[in-house]
Amino acid sequence: MTHLDTGNYAAKHSDRSIPEALQQKLTSIAENRRLSCSKAHQLAQETGFSAADIGRAADLLELRLTGCQLGLFGQSRKKEKLDNTTKPGAELQEALRKGLKEERLSCLKAWEIAARLKLKKTDITTACENLKIKISPCQLGAF
Repeated sequence: MTHLDTGNYAAKHSDRSIPEALQQKLTSIAENRRLSCSKAHQLAQETGFSAADIGRAADLLELRLTGCQLGLFGQSRKKEKLDNTTKPGAELQEALRKGLKEERLSCLKAWEIAARLKLKKTDITTACENLKIKISPCQLGAF
């Protein structure tokens, strides 16, 4: 969903509901009807819900997801643009290509590659942009 869909995120999940405990937790940590990617993932770890469950619940509560840890959406306007002028090294290129499924790299796979190669998550995004690799799907369901 895009910024044009703001206020209509729940439409993606018309057949779903949110457990009361999760609803209370989400509304308590959301700031100005926004939930950051990092807070969503932290909540998933704390509660045992999956990242997808947290994302779905955020949609149903019409919370806007912000601060993608891959740098793909919801960043501060002050944040630096990703540098996609440097070609990624052979090891990273191979890891990205091996991680592709249907010509896309999942957000989860991007995180795994970053951890394995000891890179920042945004380094993976930069490499993907350089290699014209689309990152999708998002663990939270944002894209």
